[in-house]
Amino acid sequence: MTNALNERVGQAISDARFPVLYGGDCSTLLGTITGLRDTLGNPGLLFVDGHEDAMPLDVSEDGEAANAEIGLLLGLTGRLDSSPLRRRLPALKPEALAMLGQRDEEWRRQFNVASLRDRGIWLRSLDEVATDPAGAAREAVRHVCLAADRWWLHVDLDVLDPVEFAAQGLPDVEDDPGGLTWEQLTELLVAAVREGGSVGLSVAIYDPEQDTDGEDARRIIRMVTEVASALP
Repeated sequence: MTNALNERVGQAISDARFPVLYGGDCSTLLGTITGLRDTLGNPGLLFVDGHEDAMPLDVSEDGEAANAEIGLLLGLTGRLDSSPLRRRLPALKPEALAMLGQRDEEWRRQFNVASLRDRGIWLRSLDEVATDPAGAAREAVRHVCLAADRWWLHVDLDVLDPVEFAAQGLPDVEDDPGGLTWEQLTELLVAAVREGGSVGLSVAIYDPEQDTDGEDARRIIRMVTEVASALP
């Protein structure tokens, strides 16, 4: 998957296209960002997610890639990995990353994992974003553009409140409480792409088995359509 995405995203960017990627979880970024790096040289990333996704592999309870992809892309973990993936990493400079909407303090505390904010990563938590989604988005893009002219927009839909979006996570695992509304998330994403410089969009985390009437799927499509309509 990582190799295929690396090639497909890189080719789309070379062809001056704007790729839109749907993936099951955030591990798609391992292919996407390495593909951008190989094509652009120095990509930026605006990361909208309920979690920081920088769990060190040596303390991870399950080794799930989707809990660690930001740490891997930054080179903060995975140094002992001997797989072919390791040769592609790191692929993202810390100053070219901005993170919005995180609310995983309790989960990280269980593993004694500090916030990336403590490492100097530009991050605005859920509470900070919810008060002014558009303003937070514009500030984030301007930060990323100081280090990278072109950037990727990634959205993990678990940044939404499960009351708003029930088809997230696993059926037998309780979702994290709180989160953005659809209106707040759409406002954030539209404001971000209107700043310019975005080269592609990825959306992750949707379980159709938890969306029996298809309403969550239709809401995702409406959001992506609004974002696409806002592209410069």
